[in-house]
Amino acid sequence: MPEVIINGPEGRLEARYMPAADPTAPLALILHPEPNRGGNMNNRVSLAMYKNFQDRGFHVMRFNFRGVGRSKGIYNNGEGELSDAATALDWIEAQCPNARACWVAGFSFGAWIGMQLMMRRPEVQGFVAVTPPATDKDFTFLAPCPSSGVILHGDADTVVPAEAVSRLVERIQTQRGVTVDLRFINDANHFFTSHLDELMEEMGNYLDDAMPNIGAPAL
Repeated sequence: MPEVIINGPEGRLEARYMPAADPTAPLALILHPEPNRGGNMNNRVSLAMYKNFQDRGFHVMRFNFRGVGRSKGIYNNGEGELSDAATALDWIEAQCPNARACWVAGFSFGAWIGMQLMMRRPEVQGFVAVTPPATDKDFTFLAPCPSSGVILHGDADTVVPAEAVSRLVERIQTQRGVTVDLRFINDANHFFTSHLDELMEEMGNYLDDAMPNIGAPAL
């Protein structure tokens, strides 16, 4: 799990990057929860997503947004963090020029940033959004949603009620051939305190269906 330092918009961004054995393997960028509430790249959900992609043969990277850990800068209410994510995506794409697909994945605030990044970057072909903050962030930019993906949410979440996420998915416009899959984790709270394994199993099931033969050697 090599440590890397990226030149970000406000200075260095601290990251962890694991290349895949296959240079043509897909890549994934992991985005962590709220920086102003203690979120960082070692958050247990973010780290589990990182390992989930790694186990499936992806090139994978996670990083700290500005002002978190050893990353320079200060929290910027999402605007600056979106720039950080774009810079991180540029970096991993430069390391993996032959990657056959590009995914973004995020937890809470990271899900919101990831879906904005997807709207700006046409190379992003899939997304994983865990507990998107549907009650306090604006998702109207998804008009239409350009890529298929999965939204994973705990049905016992009291921070972002399941009903709010269901309404969000109902409002999301999609273009032809794009599907947004909503999956609830039974009895899971906002932090998946006792249900992280179930969350990762559901995420893995989705990836296995969406990207079969990920780890197959390049021909």
